[in-house]
Formats: sequence, C-alpha cells, structure tokens
Amino acid sequence: MIRELVLATRNRHKREELAAILGGHDITIHTLDEFPDAPEVVEDGDTCEANAIKKARVIAEFTGLPAVADDTGLEVDALGGRPGIYAARYAGEDATYEDNCRKLLLELTGVPRERRTARFLTVAAIALPSDGIRVVQGILEGEIAAEARGTLGFGYDPVFLIPELAKTLAELSADQKNAISHRAKAFTQAKALLREMEFEILESGV
Repeated sequence: MIRELVLATRNRHKREELAAILGGHDITIHTLDEFPDAPEVVEDGDTCEANAIKKARVIAEFTGLPAVADDTGLEVDALGGRPGIYAARYAGEDATYEDNCRKLLLELTGVPRERRTARFLTVAAIALPSDGIRVVQGILEGEIAAEARGTLGFGYDPVFLIPELAKTLAELSADQKNAISHRAKAFTQAKALLREMEFEILESGV
C-alpha cells in the first residue's frame, strides 16, 4: 500500500480539502510546502486531464514519491461551456476568487434560472516516480446562483447552487461539501486507486 503521497498543490484551501478527503487511511500526506524547491508547473494543457497528469508527473519525478494532482473546470451552459479550464484565471492571471465570481455573475446578468445550469469537472491524476499513472474524474451538476451566498469554501463555491439543497457550496459545512462535491467524487475514486497501484509501487521500489 502507498504509505506516502504528495499533494501537488500550493493552494491552501485545496490542500486542506484534499487532505480531509484522502486522510484516515494510514497514508502520510505531504504538501509542496515541504518541498520549497519543487518546480512551478505551467498548466498549459487543453484539458483538465492534461493539466492534472502534467502536475502529478512532474512532482512525482521531483520528489521521488507518488504524487496526486487535480485540475478543475467550471462549465456554464449559457456561456457555451466557459470558463472551462480557465476557471481559476477567468478574470485575469492575478484574479481573486471574488474577481472571478463577480465576472461570472456579470456575464449572466438577465439570464433566467432555467438557463443557468452548470457543472464542475475535477480530474485527479496519481503518478508514480516509475512513470505509472492513473486518472479519475468527478462531476457535480448545479446552477449559477443570482448572487453570491455563503462564507465557507473557496473559488466559485459562493455562486454554485445545489438545487436539491437550495444552498450554494459556500453555505455547506466541510463535511457536507466533501460528501457531494466534484473534487470529493474524484478523490474518493483516487483512494481506491491507491490500493490498486500497490503492485506498481512494489515493482518500482518506492
């Protein structure tokens, strides 16, 4: 079984969320804070899968440990699928979470609720130093709220509404969010993959 795993992210909010999802399985979880010289990976892929694979592979090779990385896109139907893989920098390279949410709501001004359908897609990739790699994905369907609501979570959580709960992701507790979110769905599958990859770990000598 994998005993150590590096989360290939410097995003504090994401790191805390992923550690909560992946924890409790006798795995020591490292973050990039423990590897200050780790390279910055340019996310220049055309898909979430390409970006996740690249990040996981680079960090696994650098640290010599199994690494897991994810990339998430937000697809809004009324915007033709935008912002897609550019969700994190939708309002510009140095955009804050608030900037991105503000731009999204502005672009949807006047769009009725029935046309505000959207989904999050998270692709998670687990890479071994030996170059073995596995990919899983999680999807969360919802809609874009008329205004930001809630103070929990991060990113687009304040504007992403779960219709059946009548709440945005930012109005859910961490436990509630981790039970339904796109990232939780992807990383729950990733936990199962960690066991399946045991033979490759042994073979690679990690």
